[in-house]
Amino acid sequence: MMDWTDRHCRYFLRLLSKRALLYSEMVSTGALLHGDTHRLLQFDAAELPLALQLGGSNPQELAACSKLGEQAGYSEINLNVGCPSDRVQHHMMGACLMAEPALVGDCLKAMQDAVSIPVTIKCRIGIDELDSFEYLSSFISKVHALSGCGTWIIHARIALLKGLSPKENREIPPLQYARVYRIKQQFPQLEIVINGGIKTLDESAGQLEHVDGVMLGREAYHNPWLLQAVDSRLFGDAPGPLTRFDILEQLYPYIAAQLEQGVALQHITRHVLGLFQGQSGGKRFRRHLSEQAHRAGSGLDVLQAAAALVGSSQKADNTLEEAS
Repeated sequence: MMDWTDRHCRYFLRLLSKRALLYSEMVSTGALLHGDTHRLLQFDAAELPLALQLGGSNPQELAACSKLGEQAGYSEINLNVGCPSDRVQHHMMGACLMAEPALVGDCLKAMQDAVSIPVTIKCRIGIDELDSFEYLSSFISKVHALSGCGTWIIHARIALLKGLSPKENREIPPLQYARVYRIKQQFPQLEIVINGGIKTLDESAGQLEHVDGVMLGREAYHNPWLLQAVDSRLFGDAPGPLTRFDILEQLYPYIAAQLEQGVALQHITRHVLGLFQGQSGGKRFRRHLSEQAHRAGSGLDVLQAAAALVGSSQKADNTLEEAS
């Protein structure tokens, strides 16, 4: 989710669910230690609970970055051992580390020793020729023995590190949910969270019959309204009366404040394009923002105008229904 779940995206998503644990983009240890640390770690307190996802393979550097994350106020530190991109592999990060259980165990142990907040891992069910339940079970067993890491977020596809793009690695290798279910059965003491191809809360509820948690990625980004029912459906909270328009109204003060700080409107509105997905006027909403939000000096009125286009479309539809 690099370049996707930035702080503006997370603030927006938090308006839809108070309970879901949100994750940062993956941040490399090199960027965090040698780049603009404040910018990379910056978030609004409203985003909490929030996990910082790190990419790296040097235990000492990961420990130092974990400490920075804890000091910044993050709720959890997560080690990414699942990203298959060439760039990430080149820097010995992501899914290629699934071939190095001893190193992963040392990394997680160093991270846990450095902080008092939870340290978790996100991985695949395998990589390349290391594609079997037996290998995944052995990997988890070795890493857990070295680190004691108790929470595993498992993308239920293998990653093919040569020949497939990151996008293809999310689509071509088949989903193998049963392999993750078997892991939960073999390691009942571990918290197992499943990821990959899950598109609805009905599917999420079904997954929770086998595992402890569900992670949604791109589906929640492209269809964010999905999160609006998470708190009531999965956490048992009273359902809220909010509409999509209510969510936008709650976002307006944040946008106004960010614009005053020099943030360009498009850097925020690109994350709300899917709010009216499947709704009358949704395409007009996306088109207006895509055409107008990037213009120099664009302000809150651009988003308000886009919302008004949805309102007029829905009003016209209602009028037609009444007439018929």
